[in-house]
Amino acid sequence: MSVSTHVLDAVTGRPAAGVPVRLFAGEELLADGRTDADGRLRLVEGPTEAGRLRLVFATGAWFARQDRETFYPEVVLTFAVRRPDEHHHVPLLLSPFAYSTYRGS
Repeated sequence: MSVSTHVLDAVTGRPAAGVPVRLFAGEELLADGRTDADGRLRLVEGPTEAGRLRLVFATGAWFARQDRETFYPEVVLTFAVRRPDEHHHVPLLLSPFAYSTYRGS
């Protein structure tokens, strides 16, 4: 299984580069990193178990570095892994006062 994300800034219409992201299984930290210049981050390569995973985006820190306010200092996305052999791509469309997500490909 692999897990990746792509964060886009809905206000500017540009990739959100440098967003800190952590991936958890329960309380165990599996991986962490920052989105690249294109707003992308690949967190896990290789097999894992089925179950719930949680992506935690440090959006407050990212907005603060740009001298922008946000209502959501952290975005937490919990998703179910039913087929550990599949790729799981979880994009985040971000603005200071709203966000949305979906299962990508």
